[in-house]
Amino acid sequence: MLRLVEIDRYNYLPVMDLSVAPEQSTFVATNQYSLAQAYVQPECVPLALYAENKPVGFAMYCLDVDDHQYWIFRLMIDQRYQGKGYGREAMRLLINHIRGLSDEDHNCIYISFEPENHVAKKLYESLGFLPDGRVEYGEVVYRLEL
Repeated sequence: MLRLVEIDRYNYLPVMDLSVAPEQSTFVATNQYSLAQAYVQPECVPLALYAENKPVGFAMYCLDVDDHQYWIFRLMIDQRYQGKGYGREAMRLLINHIRGLSDEDHNCIYISFEPENHVAKKLYESLGFLPDGRVEYGEVVYRLEL
């Protein structure tokens, strides 16, 4: 069973050691980059994804300061733990977590991804995300109504 864990002084090093396969490296920023982004953008909430007592992935969401909507900025599962359903389970956990934070002004979640990332597209669509017609920074934007 997967769980979301706050990143702190005790677990940030193992989280920084997680990585995707080399052929996936253009699809997601490194965890080091994401943690640095969260440091300078305090609206970002970085989370470790734990299976039992070990980190297997990383996620980060935020309430965007520009459009005032919830965004899932990052989702990665370490290459050693892919193919076990952790990506889908992590997305469900994130969606439910954000749903608990949402209100009438924040009733959807946005996510963006590289158009070539067919695995992500299939996953997000299977969870109810739909394209919203935008492309930002070369990534297609999808939206999930809560």
